[in-house]
Amino acid sequence: MADNVRAPKGVLLFLTGGPGQPGVPFVQGLSRKLAPVLKDYRLVMIDQRGTGAGALQCPRLQQEMGSSDLTPPTARAVTDCAAAIGGDRRFYGTTDTVGDLELLRRALGVRRMTLDGVSYGTYTAERYALAHPGHVARLVLDSVVPQTGYDPMDRAAMRAAPRVLTAACRATGCTTDPAADLAEVVERYRDGADVLDALTTWEFVDPDYAAMIDALHRAANGDPGPLQGLIAGVRQGGAATAEELSQGLHASTLCLDGRYPWGRADAPVAGRRAALEKAGARLTPADYGPFDPATATGLGSMLSCLYWPRTPVRPLPSPHRRLPGVPVLLLGGDRDLSTPLEWLHDQQRLTPRAKVVVVPGAAHSVQNRAADDRGRQAVYDFLLGR
Repeated sequence: MADNVRAPKGVLLFLTGGPGQPGVPFVQGLSRKLAPVLKDYRLVMIDQRGTGAGALQCPRLQQEMGSSDLTPPTARAVTDCAAAIGGDRRFYGTTDTVGDLELLRRALGVRRMTLDGVSYGTYTAERYALAHPGHVARLVLDSVVPQTGYDPMDRAAMRAAPRVLTAACRATGCTTDPAADLAEVVERYRDGADVLDALTTWEFVDPDYAAMIDALHRAANGDPGPLQGLIAGVRQGGAATAEELSQGLHASTLCLDGRYPWGRADAPVAGRRAALEKAGARLTPADYGPFDPATATGLGSMLSCLYWPRTPVRPLPSPHRRLPGVPVLLLGGDRDLSTPLEWLHDQQRLTPRAKVVVVPGAAHSVQNRAADDRGRQAVYDFLLGR
């Protein structure tokens, strides 16, 4: 937490992602990224409940999923995790985190805060603004999860993959057709969940997706070895401790916040599989693009909550509510598959005073990771503007 308590523009609360990622370990790095605005703002970061030093510990689920959203876990890992957390798992939804942020605001003694969220942090910021509109000065939403919530079938990402890979191919001068190769790979090997998981992780390695595009082309032409190697490497490289990203908190939050084919987390477990199969049978290529229904129904974010024990939930905001009329910057990269641009535009429709900045060639977490400075400069200009 910065010590400039008299900062003329007040508190800038930076919210990290996941859910499950802490905030405090990133203070120094974010201070450097946001240095141009920190004479005017007091930077505040927290470890949201269930993260960081107080991370929820689920060893088996942590080992199976690492830092991934999409790696399919085993039922045993999920149920063991829920049992370890016990009845307290009902207290780890975004509604609870929003309550914590309001207590933080009061403790800081400020009337309004500016919130800057990345990935899941955008959803937390949106939910805070909906719950406490009078206490928000402005919002930066980077790599946007819309306020209507995360889609456990990840349909936007599946549909966006051909666009993203084709743009990356053109930018690097590759001579293959990655969209056609992707469709052929999923059709031939029936490994859509693994491929989508690897693609959404690879953007953190290389937003040009060069090795992935080459491996898809080889697999489409009968040599799956390089692609299998990349998938295995992504899994190995994605290992993370609970203190780095708590999968126990991740599952607890997604299952409380999410809307699933069977309803919400308070639905009986016995009928969930049938509801999921029924929803999968209704899908068409317009929903999943070059992937298939098995991908949509077999992702880790879906399966974690399929197996999650019945848990009481709190009401979610109406999906038709609009954000308060404060200045909002919606920031995204056109290579992002974790939070595709389609989600940014979904949120734009619910944001009365939206300024949209899309950074070409950038993937997830523009402020932190983009090589191009245009996104960061847009943040500085927005935060320092009137």
